[in-house]
Amino acid sequence: MSIFKSLVRKEALHIVRDPRTMVITLLMPIVLLLLFGFAISTEVNDVRVVAVVDQFTDETRGILQRLSVNDYFTFQGLTAPEDVDMLLRSGKTDAALFLRNEEGLLKSQIVVDASNTNTAQTATAYIRGVINGTSAKSPILTSTLYNPQLKSAYNFVPGILGMIFILICAIMTSVSIVREKETGTMSLLLVSPVKPRTIILGKLVPYFLLSCVILTVMLLMAYTVLGLPVSSSVISVIAVSLLYIILSLSIGLMVSTVVDTQLTALIVSAVMFMLPVIMLSGMIFPVDNMPVVLQWISNIIPARWYIEAMRKLMVQHLALSYILKDVLILLIMTIVLLAASIAKFKSSTK
Repeated sequence: MSIFKSLVRKEALHIVRDPRTMVITLLMPIVLLLLFGFAISTEVNDVRVVAVVDQFTDETRGILQRLSVNDYFTFQGLTAPEDVDMLLRSGKTDAALFLRNEEGLLKSQIVVDASNTNTAQTATAYIRGVINGTSAKSPILTSTLYNPQLKSAYNFVPGILGMIFILICAIMTSVSIVREKETGTMSLLLVSPVKPRTIILGKLVPYFLLSCVILTVMLLMAYTVLGLPVSSSVISVIAVSLLYIILSLSIGLMVSTVVDTQLTALIVSAVMFMLPVIMLSGMIFPVDNMPVVLQWISNIIPARWYIEAMRKLMVQHLALSYILKDVLILLIMTIVLLAASIAKFKSSTK
């Protein structure tokens, strides 16, 4: 046990004494969480809208009034039909609403600048909501569950957690172990009486503890700064996150057994794990919208199942029973990767 403690202490000192590692591991999660929580947003506000009205009625006045008081719009007033094209081409407005009365019926047409598809789709939906809200027909009641304010942070926080632990656990762990190979200290450890599993645990435990600290900081920020509502599922969030941390450490250990330089370890980890996490895990792009082939490939991305589980726990506040499939897949991946990594590590030392 004293040898194991010495290995853990040695690796912890390596982390603390390397200022670049400390900056990356401690500041990067905070910066990414704040960046995705505040700066990067799928919400669309201040949509600039002009209106073209051929005849004023109570219904058209109601629509114009709703446009002018709605926080999502910047109503720029009325304009002539021939000026709409110039306003859209010059970028002075985002959308134009045409209101025409034909035989006592209100006809509406929405023209939007679709150079930004997200803004165009959202603006169209907003304007349609304004038009429908003033219709004489029965109003449409809409209930928004789990995220009534439609905050982007609710969607991004689980994804950031999934990406951060891959960065910290997989990349930093693989680089750390490969560094021992480059300096020759790994060879000295392997010829010593210390068993390989003790060496492995001694290298992994400091990064596991560091990841626990990062998890604590990020959850505190998510529930305070970003305003995610706290629920009884916090314990489940921590438990599933710890499982995912162990899985990420196993990935880093696997990478370290197949590469020989720190640069190679960094490139392999970034290309093979970071990019798939961003593109195929559902962090930003919905998996259901991807081609079938990419949907199948996404099944082997551990972050996909972790992010799905976190959204159910942190956003929907569902019980652990609703994520048993996700947890089971993560558990199987952890066992397989950890066993394969340890076996590969032992075989490489012979």
